[in-house]
Amino acid sequence: MNKKLSGNLIIIGGAEDKEGRKEILKKVCECIKKEDDDLVIATVATEYPEEAAEKYRKAFGELGILNIDILDISKREDAFKNENVAMIKDASLIFFTGGDQLRITSLIGGSPVYDALKEVSDNGIYIVGTSAGASVMSDTMIIEGNDEEAPRKCTLKMSPGLGLINNVIIDQHFAQRGRVGRLLSGVAQNPEVLGIGIDENTAIIVNKNGNVEVIGEGAVYFIDGSQISYTNVSEQYSEEVLSIYNVKLHVLKEGNKFDLVRKVPFEEDLINNEDNKSESI
Repeated sequence: MNKKLSGNLIIIGGAEDKEGRKEILKKVCECIKKEDDDLVIATVATEYPEEAAEKYRKAFGELGILNIDILDISKREDAFKNENVAMIKDASLIFFTGGDQLRITSLIGGSPVYDALKEVSDNGIYIVGTSAGASVMSDTMIIEGNDEEAPRKCTLKMSPGLGLINNVIIDQHFAQRGRVGRLLSGVAQNPEVLGIGIDENTAIIVNKNGNVEVIGEGAVYFIDGSQISYTNVSEQYSEEVLSIYNVKLHVLKEGNKFDLVRKVPFEEDLINNEDNKSESI
């Protein structure tokens, strides 16, 4: 793999706690350097932007964030407005809400707002996305697939994403909606990419070097298809059950770390776990 990502990302599996301890949102707030810096909530993905904006304005306000701006792009022409471009460029952190990931790419793709987003990401500003806002982070994203079913050969629909992280496919609400089958289908169709499934109220923090840390109460699943030895994937008989050999799965919990470049968990995590086991014997 070459370039992994442009800047720093926090990718949330959806349904993060907004009313209780707000542990993930607290981590988001820690990425804002000064109290008077601007946090931009991008409601592009949702058809109910006012409701989403109010929900997150309240949650972040309770965590002490003073300056919150709302990026409301409900039609494509909004992505060409100078004030929206300026909002992106002046932001200290940009937070994409959930909704429909295809709305994000179709409304801002190739626009001045998109160019500004890539620019600030390259400069190290944190970009955060939850649910649909998580899936859209990668260069290829899932837009439709069957939940809670055995993986099928070619029933998955994918589309270009924002390209803030490359060579991965991200799926969200993962265990809660039984999405392992559809992510396996995505990896079978694109063995060079790493599949990442993120549970609800769980997130990964990704830095510019391609190092990932898991936070939250659930698990994150890394599906590596680079060593696949056989698969029956093809457009013919697309409804058939997918057969796939020699695919590798890693399951990580809070505090575990993963190297996206080498596609392996951090070795120190394994060493620490072994040490803990030895002490408990």
